[in-house]
Amino acid sequence: MEPMLRGVGVSHGVAIGPVRHMGTAVLEPPATQIPSEDAPREQARAQAAVDAVAADLIARGNLAGGEAQAVLEAQALMAQDPELMADVSRRIAVGSSAERGIYDAFAAYRALLAAAGDYLAGRVADLDDVRNRIVARLLGVPMPGVPDSDEPYVLFAHDLAPADTALLDPTLVLGFVTEEGGPTSHSAILARALGVPAVVALPGATGVAEGLVVAVDGSSGEVLVNPSAERQEELRRLAAERKAALAASSGPGRTSDGHLVPLLANIGGPADLPAALEAEAEGVGLFRTEFLFLDDSAKAPSEEKQFEAYRKVLEAFPERRVVVRVLDAGADKPLDFLTPADEPNPALGVRGLRTLLDHPEVLAAQLRALARAAEGLPVHLEVMAPMVADRQDAKAFADACREAGLAAKFGAMVEIPSAALRARSILQEVEFLSLGTNDLAQYTFAADRQVGAVARLQDPWQPALLDLVALSAEAAQLTGKSCGVCGEAAADPLLACVLTGLGVTSLSMGASSIPYVRTALAKVTLAQCRRAAAAARAVDSAADARAAAHQVLTGE
Repeated sequence: MEPMLRGVGVSHGVAIGPVRHMGTAVLEPPATQIPSEDAPREQARAQAAVDAVAADLIARGNLAGGEAQAVLEAQALMAQDPELMADVSRRIAVGSSAERGIYDAFAAYRALLAAAGDYLAGRVADLDDVRNRIVARLLGVPMPGVPDSDEPYVLFAHDLAPADTALLDPTLVLGFVTEEGGPTSHSAILARALGVPAVVALPGATGVAEGLVVAVDGSSGEVLVNPSAERQEELRRLAAERKAALAASSGPGRTSDGHLVPLLANIGGPADLPAALEAEAEGVGLFRTEFLFLDDSAKAPSEEKQFEAYRKVLEAFPERRVVVRVLDAGADKPLDFLTPADEPNPALGVRGLRTLLDHPEVLAAQLRALARAAEGLPVHLEVMAPMVADRQDAKAFADACREAGLAAKFGAMVEIPSAALRARSILQEVEFLSLGTNDLAQYTFAADRQVGAVARLQDPWQPALLDLVALSAEAAQLTGKSCGVCGEAAADPLLACVLTGLGVTSLSMGASSIPYVRTALAKVTLAQCRRAAAAARAVDSAADARAAAHQVLTGE
């Protein structure tokens, strides 16, 4: 029997190929003292390296587009953080070299993030990548990153930074496996956008020998080491059959007995539209608008710039539903003109709707731009607020939408347990709910979405999370309103059936996952989905919930 390793599958498909490991991280620079007269030169070197790395990250984002662009632009802002650079300058002034000043300043900032919990601790990997790139440039050594190869391979790494994941070449990188990360980490989200099979949170991944052939199943999370030729052929045959079935799927999402479940796309902007349209998305279930605001953290984009971006998206889906999430700033997406720099725990502080209610002029401008963008278009515009905690939040958002003259449905995201528990109350103020399962899991289990060590608590199959989904869906049904899921849970074909059984009325996901979910739904009845949902909620662990649902839906 070939050794079988198991992690968390985060991007569908099967990859078979030799192992290649990620380039090693930059070594720690020596702690040498420099003469005081050299400080200005070293400070200039440090600033030039930071600017060059930030420019490179932005260029990579421009090439990648979509969600990757927003992630990489956020990394570039992190590199140029004024307080961080002031610390670098102070360290150089008292004798550190440019590279040592960068290394030590980033280490101090890293410690603050690691202790902050939730989102900010999850940015440690991103910060390490920025530091390594700057230090490598200063030392004149090759950048850490994806290995050069003329032959296709499976990439193994401790973790993957967004800058590396965003520009993976799918013709060379057949799939990837990491020790860290979770199902909602940046790398997992970008892997799904690329359509590259991926497994994360796999213990001992970096210990698998270079050159060994592995088979990676991005659906099950299984990694088979050194499979026989016969086994490889069997896996390729199964993968080909799965691909053919996907190619044959088309039309609206529905169960085998005709229950409609609209399948929508998650997008970050106009660059994501071609993939969504190719996958036959029935609309947009989550339009993340923050990418527009990351271009310049010092000020909000003009209303005209927002109008142009929103118009392009709305024009692409005539007679269909487009759900726009207003700016979700704060926590891991700080903006200089909006979010305070001295919050002790930003993930539990002023973020999302709380930020916008503190800056009503920013929210009003965004809502006006959306109202203008929808004028004259045969589109079903819906606008929702992130991080709604209670009815008071929901009312404040709905009032702002009305004041802006927005002809749209107003909704609330369920990302905080209180919103699920009091969903019926919230629905007295808004017309729909949308479950952000990534954040809902994070806040329910106090488990950071970027930390591999707590990945089991970020598993969307956790019965407690399914209970909160059921509460929200039931409240929507009782009030005659809709309740969708726009978190990454919707991208799991088996879980999509369970969510349907819980009463969810639409599913939104990365475009590459839509064919998988459409195919899975078409094989089962609504009654089966309901039985699978009940079975999943009747057990006490994520693994047992998945197994129980699988047994109901497949008989295996």
